[in-house]
This record gives sequence, C-alpha cells and structure tokens, in this order.
Amino acid sequence: STRVTLTLEKISVVVRLKAAPVCVSGACVVLAGCAAVPEGQARHPQDPWEGYNRSMLAFNDTVDDAVFKPVATAYKTVTPQPMRTGVTNFFGNVGDLWSMVNYVLQGRGEQAYNHMVRFTTNTVFGLGGVLDIATEAQIARERQDFGLTLAHWGMKPGPYLVLPFFGPSTVRDTVALPVDWRGYVLDDIYPVSVRNSLAALRWTDKRANVLDASDTLDAVALDRYSLVRDFYLQRRDPRAQDENAGQVEDFDN
Repeated sequence: STRVTLTLEKISVVVRLKAAPVCVSGACVVLAGCAAVPEGQARHPQDPWEGYNRSMLAFNDTVDDAVFKPVATAYKTVTPQPMRTGVTNFFGNVGDLWSMVNYVLQGRGEQAYNHMVRFTTNTVFGLGGVLDIATEAQIARERQDFGLTLAHWGMKPGPYLVLPFFGPSTVRDTVALPVDWRGYVLDDIYPVSVRNSLAALRWTDKRANVLDASDTLDAVALDRYSLVRDFYLQRRDPRAQDENAGQVEDFDN
C-alpha cells in the first residue's frame, strides 16, 4: 500500500548517528553472540553476514529504545510542529548542497544545477533554509551521497552490512561514509560545542520524524530485518541511479 511504501522510505533515515567510542565495544559484544538466521529461510545472495547483521540490528534497537527514541519523543512533545518543520527544512537545505556536489562528481549537470537553485533559493528567500520555498516552486529534491556517486561510476555495493548506530549499509556505502562526513559543511563548524549541538539536534529531529513510521513497521512486518534489508538494497541499487551499473552479487560463489 501507499502508506507502507511511505513508511519504508522514512525508515531508511532512522537513527544514523556518527561513530562514538562505545561503538567498538558494542560491536564486540554483538560479535560474541551472533543471532541465528531463521530456520527454513532462503539465504539472500547479498547478505552473507546475516547472523552478525541480525545481532547488530538487535543491538541498535536496544540502544534506540533506551536512548534515542525517548529523546526524540520528548523533543516531538515539547517542540511545536512549525518549529520542527523549520529545523527539518534547515538541515535538508544543507544536505542539498552536498547532493549538488555529488551530482557534479557524477557529471550530471542538470541535477547539479537544480540543487544549486534549491540551495540558493531556500538560503536567500527561505530564511537560511528554514522555509522550503524551492519545493513549493516544484524544484524536486533528489538526495545524493558519495556512496551513490561511487555506484554511478560502477562500483559494486558489496555485501549488506548493519553498522553500530548507523544501521543498514553495504561495504561500498561504508567506505563512502568518511567522505560524506567530510562533505557535510556543518561538521566543520567551530567551536566544537556548537557543532555537537547541531549534530544532536539534527539526529533528534530525524528520529522524531520517523517515530510513527517505525511503530507502523514494527506492527506490519513479520520479519522486520528482512523487510528493512530488502528495501535498503533496492533503494541503493545502482541500477536505479544508472542503468549501466551492476547486478546483485552472490558473495558465496
């Protein structure tokens, strides 16, 4: 249904926080007791590490339930909707700048120009991006990152991988993460206290925006792990970005 499709699109942005010191210790704990793949379930050709990935998803869910979800719920409760919309628009506008850069790297001039127009329009006329005037003017937003840029130039996604705190990924997208971090302009803001406050606000706002979606997914999915994995791989399929890119790989052959 349309509602489930929209829910899955929102789920793809749930709680992808930057690496923290506890990340490594959490990963070690999970590796010590990898979850078993459900009996009788066919192996996904792009998920050779499914046992580990299921355990990491369980770890992420535990952290989310204990920390991120309660914080996001409180934020949504005390912050008026117009203010939350402005926060979402502001960070979305900053993301448009990085999308523009990636379109340039892909050699896709029309899309790069559209996102330059989006960014300048919202920055100048939308109070620094708080108002999303470009969307009202029907200038579409199509998010890009360095992982999709690598895909555009033919790099295979590699195996599916669930990262601590970051959630669904692939080997290709994991390799691309440091470049995405470096390319996000707010990560270069000083003093560090301001940068960290903006990062905390950004991820809290992201989590608040998908609270209802994550609850719906939990209610409708018989196997939430498989549903999230399959949607993520489909959304990141290079063929969706470039018809000349590769096929799904079987990493056990």
